Amino acid sequence: MGSVVRCKTNSHSPHSANTFRHYTSHNAFLRLRKFGLKLKRRMVNFVGKMSQHGIKKRKLDRSTEDHMYFDSYSDVTIHEEMIADAVRTNAYRTGIFQNSKSIEGKVVLDVGAGTGVLSLFCAQAGARKVYAVEASSIADQAVRIVKLNQMEDRVEVIKGTLETIDLPEQVDVIVSEWMGYALLHESMLNSVIFARDKWLKPGGLILPHKADLFIAPINDLVVEGRLNFWSTVEGQYGVDMSCMTDFARKCIMNNDITVSPVTVEDVLSHPCKCAELDLHTVTLEQLKDVRGVYRCECFGSSSIHALCVWFTVTFPSDDKDLVLSTSPFKPETHWKQAVLYLDDPVDVMQDTQVEGEISLYPSEKNSRHICIRVDYAIGDQKKQSKAFSIPDQYLEV
Repeated sequence: MGSVVRCKTNSHSPHSANTFRHYTSHNAFLRLRKFGLKLKRRMVNFVGKMSQHGIKKRKLDRSTEDHMYFDSYSDVTIHEEMIADAVRTNAYRTGIFQNSKSIEGKVVLDVGAGTGVLSLFCAQAGARKVYAVEASSIADQAVRIVKLNQMEDRVEVIKGTLETIDLPEQVDVIVSEWMGYALLHESMLNSVIFARDKWLKPGGLILPHKADLFIAPINDLVVEGRLNFWSTVEGQYGVDMSCMTDFARKCIMNNDITVSPVTVEDVLSHPCKCAELDLHTVTLEQLKDVRGVYRCECFGSSSIHALCVWFTVTFPSDDKDLVLSTSPFKPETHWKQAVLYLDDPVDVMQDTQVEGEISLYPSEKNSRHICIRVDYAIGDQKKQSKAFSIPDQYLEV
């Protein structure tokens, strides 16, 4: 599923560090960390109560996973965040309208419809009928929104899970905004594939129809500053706390998938496409382990603190395909980027190779949570491996 992408270096584009970020305050960094991880904010209290009672974490059954997942979409905040993401919402609107010839007079299934905005886009594009399937209680608001826009005759909101509801007919088009952090967090793509196999007519359209995963090494001056902080304490207060550096490194460069925005200046190589998914052919079995290899070359002298992962999805077009990108080289989206910190920073120079393999798979504790394993070799160093997971407790903004 993955492919090796050789990333040619650009000798005229050396990595330029923004030295001002060396002085980013500790509190500012903590606020930055709070931007990420939109889902299951309510799990904080849930996990906290479990810890207080000394309950050992265990694998959740599927019904509990689904209840927690859909409950996280019952609050207005997450829908505000998604619709306010103009890059995301405009891309879907444009992608739907540029396929209006395939939608006009046809039947559409919106998987995970939320507030119904994509369903209404499809109706505006001329769909004869849109089935907006939503399992969370936000479906009640979608009904009101559809009525407010006088589309009740064409948009039918169905409250329930895609795997349990029944439709009166096959559909010509499936539309869904299924992407999670690092592309596959939430496992919502599984429902899209289920819908494709059960309800989509042969030759039907899927929007978007393709997804690509990218990776690149990055420098993180904020982390570097935090690690160096402990060496400055003695000069400020007369107490040597430099021994805290190793402890700080273990705490900061941990096994969490950190969701945060990455600046262009921090990216140390051209992006490498390491995996791709064709939504017309990918199977549920393949989604259990999405993997690929990568190889890239560093722009110049710096330190690698982490590997950065992001994705694109593509909407087909008769002219030029439309790409919705979450790249650090493009305008920021609510997905930001997934940052995977190495155990230790690694110094690199011009043309240093970074290569390895990446694997994305569901967590054993909660199948809706994504785990990522990366094998990496930097320059002449021996190959290393590290596994990452979404933290149990989600920070609130």
